[in-house]
Amino acid sequence: MCMGSLKLWRAMVRVHSASSQGLGALGAAGARPVAPPPPDHQPAAARPRRSEQAEVFTIWMKSLVLNGSGCTVYDSAGSIVYRVDNYGARRAADVCLMDVAGNVVLQILKKKKLGFGRRWEGYRCADQEQQQQERQRPWLKVVRAWAWRGPSRCTCDCELGGLGLGGDSTSTTAVRYRMDDGRIAPARGARIVDGATGLAVAEVKRKTTAEGVALGADVLTLAVEPGVDRSVIMGLVLVHGLINRAM
Repeated sequence: MCMGSLKLWRAMVRVHSASSQGLGALGAAGARPVAPPPPDHQPAAARPRRSEQAEVFTIWMKSLVLNGSGCTVYDSAGSIVYRVDNYGARRAADVCLMDVAGNVVLQILKKKKLGFGRRWEGYRCADQEQQQQERQRPWLKVVRAWAWRGPSRCTCDCELGGLGLGGDSTSTTAVRYRMDDGRIAPARGARIVDGATGLAVAEVKRKTTAEGVALGADVLTLAVEPGVDRSVIMGLVLVHGLINRAM
C-alpha cells in the first residue's frame, strides 16, 4: 500500500464502526479508532461470498487513487475489503469492483438504454479461466426503470450458483432484488429487498456516530443479512452510485 493510500486508510479508520449486528444496528455503534493498518489477509476474491452472520461495512465514496473517482469499502475490523478506482472518470461505462490487492471481483458494464430505462450487466472475475467461461453471459443484470410517480427502482436479476462457496459446481438459482434509487435514498436509508419474499436483505444509509451525529454525505453504512451474497449487493450499490453520479 502506497504512502498516500496509507494516510487515507488511517483517516477513514477513525470513522469506522466495529459493529456487526445487522439491519437493526445500522449507525448505532460509535466510531472507534483502530491502531495499526490491516495485516495481510485473504483477498475478497478468495473469501466465501456469503456469511453465516450479519455483516456491517463502511463505504467511503472516495477512491484511494489521487484525483480518482470510486469508493472504498471497509469491514467491521477496519480492513479494506473492496475498492473501486475509476481514475477520474465519473459514471464510467466499465467499472471494476476489486479487492485490496487489486484483483477484480466483479465487472459492471453499462449497456445501451432499454426504452425509458437503463441496463447494466455484471460479470464475475475470480480468475482468468473462470472469467473466460463466465463472460459468455452476465452473472447479474440490473435494470433501472423510470417511474412517473414515486421513486424509481433498480431491479437486479441474478443467477446465483455456477461456483459454490468452496469453488465446487452447483446448480444455478435465479433471484431478484430491488432497490429504490434517487439522490436522497442513501440519506433516508435505501433497502435492498428480496423480490420473492419482500424481506430486506441489505440496507445502506448515511453513517452516524453513537451520539447520532451524521458523518459526511460520502460516508455510508452497509448492512448485509446472513446468507446473502455480498458481491450481488455491492453490484447494486455500485450501479446506484453510478446513477447518482457519486462515482
